[in-house]
Amino acid sequence: MKRTMVLKTMAVLGAASLALTACSSDSEDTTASATAEDISAEATVEEATDECTSTSLVLGTLLPATGDISYLGPPEFAGVELALEEIDAAGGVLGSPVTYIEGDSGDTTTDIASQTVDSQLAQGVNAIIGAASSGVSLTVIDKITSNGVVQFSPSNTAPALTTYADNGLYFRNVPSDVLQGAVVTLAAGILGITKLAVIARQDPYGEGLAAATVKSFTEAGGTVTSNVLFDPTGPAFEAEVAEIKAGGPEAIAIIGYIDETVKFVQEMIKQGVGPGDVQVYLVDGNLSTTAFADFPAGIMAGTVGTFPTGSVDLTAFNERLLKFDPALTSFSYGSHSYDATMVIALAAQEAGCADGVAIAAALPDVAGNGGEECTSYADCIALLDEGIDIDYVGVTGSVDFNEYGDLLEGTISINEYKSNTESVEVGRMTAVVPRP
Repeated sequence: MKRTMVLKTMAVLGAASLALTACSSDSEDTTASATAEDISAEATVEEATDECTSTSLVLGTLLPATGDISYLGPPEFAGVELALEEIDAAGGVLGSPVTYIEGDSGDTTTDIASQTVDSQLAQGVNAIIGAASSGVSLTVIDKITSNGVVQFSPSNTAPALTTYADNGLYFRNVPSDVLQGAVVTLAAGILGITKLAVIARQDPYGEGLAAATVKSFTEAGGTVTSNVLFDPTGPAFEAEVAEIKAGGPEAIAIIGYIDETVKFVQEMIKQGVGPGDVQVYLVDGNLSTTAFADFPAGIMAGTVGTFPTGSVDLTAFNERLLKFDPALTSFSYGSHSYDATMVIALAAQEAGCADGVAIAAALPDVAGNGGEECTSYADCIALLDEGIDIDYVGVTGSVDFNEYGDLLEGTISINEYKSNTESVEVGRMTAVVPRP
């Protein structure tokens, strides 16, 4: 799994520190450091056998049609389906159209994900795109990967998934929250914040991002005044907000999904520590331009949110996605779902086999390893047909993987609310991460 890397910004996981460069709205560069989580375990990809049992690709999705992050479902489904349309128009995979099995992931309060996976495994799926939620992925990853099937998430960010024992069959094309936590620290540092309260939902996503944020903020010299985990099903959060208020923070980072964040911010406003009183940071799970529309006019102005994005401008792709599905009101992770579908199809084509293990072994080869760059399925297939190694560069940018199935390079967008319903990107931070 040889790599050729251009270090724009370097993050060494382990003993060294994570250096991040931010391009702010006034074009000045700002640098901050935070130590990343130590990673010591090694992942392995099983060798594919000489005998191929799948000569056509069967692709499943495990994405949220229902549940507490169902708002992420439409753009993610659209991204997969747009990619499949383009793949089949270019001749499909191994000479056949892709068989697509759409599936709902629900959330961690239901058994929908497990039922969906059982159904898809029974139908001979080779790869599954999803889940969107790290918590849901952790409930089904053993079942998927123990059956020799690739699991590829377009939006899982929990650090625990990096070294999870997955037989080399789990991949994701968004960066771990080790990066997003460091970016929250950098954003706070730009504003001179020295005292931060962290409130997070009690699940793998919330706990992982909270831990990364606390670690990076304290190692940068800041003080965490509160680190509170909450039950997202709670009816109200008076006690949690009171605890945070008592610590006297200069800023509050809220790590959760939209529904509970709305309740939490409402309670913060009641207790005098809302966005109008202290700096507030949101993250990918709760960054929204519609959820806070009914709040007091202008109160969200100045709130900052971070979100994993691509290293390139996604405007043109989002226009394509909206044309494909005019009902979309959000584009979150649609581009990542599109790229996930593309690299799975290209890996099967490269391997000459659609078996899950063969796909996993070929994924690093089609998304790096010094091949010739290509940006569309048709162009990539043409190169493969000529015997030329490829490096697929997706709509999100580079999709190179390390040996854990994580991205080598991740990008986080920093956005600032101008009103309750409008936010604009004010910075973007990219880190290239060498193998530990």
